[in-house]
Amino acid sequence: MTQRYSTIAIVLHWLIAIALVGMVFFGWWMEELREELNSGEASFELFQQVQAAYNWHKTAGILILVLSLARLGWRLSHPVPPLPETMKPWEAFAARAVHIAFYAIMIGAPIGGYALASSFGDTFPILAFNNPELALPKLPVPQTEAFQQMAGSAHGAGGWAILILLGLHAGAALKHHFLDKDDTLARMIPFLKR
Repeated sequence: MTQRYSTIAIVLHWLIAIALVGMVFFGWWMEELREELNSGEASFELFQQVQAAYNWHKTAGILILVLSLARLGWRLSHPVPPLPETMKPWEAFAARAVHIAFYAIMIGAPIGGYALASSFGDTFPILAFNNPELALPKLPVPQTEAFQQMAGSAHGAGGWAILILLGLHAGAALKHHFLDKDDTLARMIPFLKR
C-alpha cells in the first residue's frame, strides 16, 4: 500500500503550487500594465488599475508566506512518507535539494517582495485586499533607487526560479510514475494508483 502525505500536507502543497504559478504570471501581467502606465499616455483609471493589481499581488504574497510557514511547520512536526527503496542515492539527494530550494523560494520570494514594496515609503502603501483601512506596516529597508532595483531584480528572478524548480519537480515526479513505475507521485495525489 502506498504511504501518502497527510491530507493537510497535500492541500497545502497544491494550494501553494497553484498560488505560486499564478503569482508569476500575474507579476508578468503587472509589468505590462506598468509599462503601459509609463508610456506617457496613461489615464487615472489605468493608474488605479496598476495600484490595485500591485496591492492584490502583495496580499497574495503575504498569504503565500503564511501558508508556506504553516507548511514548513507541518512538515517539521509530521513525518513524511519514505522515498521508494528503488530510488538511486543521487535521485534522493536531488529530491531533497529541490524541496529545500522550494521552501527557500516559497518563504524568500514573499519576504523579498515585502521588502521591495517597503522601499517605496509612503508613496505606495501596502494595502491588504486593496483596502485603505488595511494598510500594512513597512519593513525598515533603504528607500533608495539602488535598493529598489536590486530587490526588484531579485524578486523577478524568484519568479523564474519558481518555474525552473516546478519543471524539475514535476518532471521528476512524472518520470518516477511513468518510467520507474513507483509510488512517488501517488504519495501526493490521493486518487492516483501506481
